[in-house]
Amino acid sequence: MKEILAKYLPANAVEPVSELIKMNSVHLKIVNERVTRHGDYRRRPNGTQQITINANLNKYRFLITSVHEIAHLIAFEKYGREIKPHGNEWKHCFRSLMLPFIRPEIFPNALLPVIANHFRNPKASSDTDAALSVALKSFDPENDKSYIFEIPSGSIFKIHNGKTFKKGPRKVKRYECLEMDTGKIYLFQPNAEVHLIKV
Repeated sequence: MKEILAKYLPANAVEPVSELIKMNSVHLKIVNERVTRHGDYRRRPNGTQQITINANLNKYRFLITSVHEIAHLIAFEKYGREIKPHGNEWKHCFRSLMLPFIRPEIFPNALLPVIANHFRNPKASSDTDAALSVALKSFDPENDKSYIFEIPSGSIFKIHNGKTFKKGPRKVKRYECLEMDTGKIYLFQPNAEVHLIKV
């Protein structure tokens, strides 16, 4: 297990994550990229606990995602299955589990304040915290994508499923974008990654 985890996690996180997996009898499955999620937790019909995590995540996001999913398992075990998946019980478990990892031996100094701020009130996904998402993505391999917040208003862009949009105005936290084929308006997080087609 440790040899596999060493490929995906910061070196000083391998041992503690391995312990968390062992202690909670988790079956960890590393899978191909899923656009809609970084990882998930489920209790299988035979009663075993399974966590799946995308193989393409950088090591810091892989660590946060692993702990996020283990926090689901612990919250359900401790508080029962009726709790909200990302409610206060889960937040408490996630915060407690992450605390020992938030240190310079594991995360780069540039990430530490952003991570500490996120864990005051963790969100359902690291992607919904724009500051954390952008900070984590700076450790991803180079790619040809742009963030919505970076491209000029009126730009035409494409998303992962091939649909084309025109960037519109910002409404509170998100951007209204017009789908070119249907004329429908969709809301995009500022840190959504898109392929810019035309400015």
